[in-house]
Amino acid sequence: MFAHLSALVGGLLTGAFAGLGCFIGPLVIWLIKKDTMPFVDDQAKEALNFNITLAIVGVALLLLTLITFGFGALLTVPVGILIGIAWLVFTIIAAIKANEGERYRYPFTLRLIK
Repeated sequence: MFAHLSALVGGLLTGAFAGLGCFIGPLVIWLIKKDTMPFVDDQAKEALNFNITLAIVGVALLLLTLITFGFGALLTVPVGILIGIAWLVFTIIAAIKANEGERYRYPFTLRLIK
């Protein structure tokens, strides 16, 4: 549960740089507990993969905006808002499921760390 919630706290604390703060908490939890707690290992990797995926999407949206000299913001800003809302909802759902002892899998996530 803390792996998922640490992403939420990191995102809220870093504000505009939420893509960076979101994966530091799950990374620290995963590095500390990966050998001793299999459930925490699984869920921290899941939270880490989800937040890295969203950071990649955020960078892609930013690049699209910059490449189009700001005109792409007409598309990227609404998409970014929707992704931000989805991030919040999925993170809360994951924390609740993990608290209940269920393994949660985020949708549309690149499994970069296995």
